[in-house]
Amino acid sequence: MPEPTNQFSPASIRSFKGCDVAACKKLYHDGLIGGHLAENDTALDMDDIEAVYMRDSGNHFWVAEISAGAVVGMIAVQHHDEGTGVIRRLRVAQEHRRKGIGTELLETAIRFCEQQNYLKIALDTFMEFEPAQKLFEKFRFRLLNTRKIGDRDLMYFYLDLYGREKKPE
Repeated sequence: MPEPTNQFSPASIRSFKGCDVAACKKLYHDGLIGGHLAENDTALDMDDIEAVYMRDSGNHFWVAEISAGAVVGMIAVQHHDEGTGVIRRLRVAQEHRRKGIGTELLETAIRFCEQQNYLKIALDTFMEFEPAQKLFEKFRFRLLNTRKIGDRDLMYFYLDLYGREKKPE
């Protein structure tokens, strides 16, 4: 796993709490392309983060919080097929990007997947999110395929954890 890009990140990563709902919904909506849901997204998980991500040990949701107490980022892992975790809802507020927060969130999610003994991590992003693609490639995610969703290209990435050398704790 790459080393953190910012040893003195302006944010701390912690598990989601009920008081984070409004901030997480805002991050989610602010990250929508053109302000609209994609054809492949219902966003139902954002209506009850607690039930979807925090009640099953194979799922989890984290937020990035700055010292002022504001939530400026989020990420989730959802158990999918046997041995597979899916990274979902990675968002960092526009004004807090390029400070290492996305890297810390992704590191947290990958570490969780390793602890769950997942063999593979999957995720997807739209072609328009080039900074996210670069972040995934930095962590050695590989492009599996691309498919059209409406008039946009959705890219599917995966990271094979099987046989991967784990970083010492």
